Amino acid sequence: MLTHPTHDRLVALGLTGMAKSLEEQRQQPDVAALAFEERLALMVDREAIERENRRLVSRLKFASLRQNAVVEDINMKAPRGLDKGLFAKLVAGEWIARRQNLLICGPTGTGKSWIACALGHKACRDDRSVLYHRVPRLFDALALARGDGRHARLLKSLARVDLLILDDWGLAPLVPAQARDLLEIIDDRHGRGSTLVTSQLPVDHWHEIIGDPTVADAILDRLVHNAHRLILKGDSLRKTAAKTSGLDAAVQA
Repeated sequence: MLTHPTHDRLVALGLTGMAKSLEEQRQQPDVAALAFEERLALMVDREAIERENRRLVSRLKFASLRQNAVVEDINMKAPRGLDKGLFAKLVAGEWIARRQNLLICGPTGTGKSWIACALGHKACRDDRSVLYHRVPRLFDALALARGDGRHARLLKSLARVDLLILDDWGLAPLVPAQARDLLEIIDDRHGRGSTLVTSQLPVDHWHEIIGDPTVADAILDRLVHNAHRLILKGDSLRKTAAKTSGLDAAVQA
């Protein structure tokens, strides 16, 4: 007779996991064979799982990852030179705990963004805060923020996450304001968080993309010297998939 009021009280207290577990126990006749402590433990475990899932959903929503990728789905057999040993260490996440950086470079279509988002997803699962940005759009957002007074607040939001993903870096040379913004971002995060950068350009060419030699030296000194490097190579995986599916033949026809 007290089951429904108890369920409602659990929901009112925000203990939805325990409430669900209580309902499940009501529908299992053999649960009466369990001791009180065992039934309570089942309810507490369910509550813990529910809260963990809610936190994960919240972290993923905040991260705004471009790709719905997970590390378990990464194709390790694709011919792109993916270092399996290094990738396994990156998945473990110790580099984020040590506030180290990661640079993923390679031709277009080799899966740089997908791998970055998969590592970001894993970091969210490991209870770390993550934020994804495509670099061209980030610079646009910073330029707008500078005009309406949100610039400092946006820089602060970029500085405080455990892992910042900067995707598609180096598509075009930076103007002075962009170079200064990038320096502020990297300097704020140096020693405080990890930054993951993907780029089609080899690291050796990053200096010239930044433009100002002094600013470039400052950025690369903070970003590159504390970074793991994942260098991909080979043909575009999208091109390979298109050939496999017969899309090339359809286009030619």
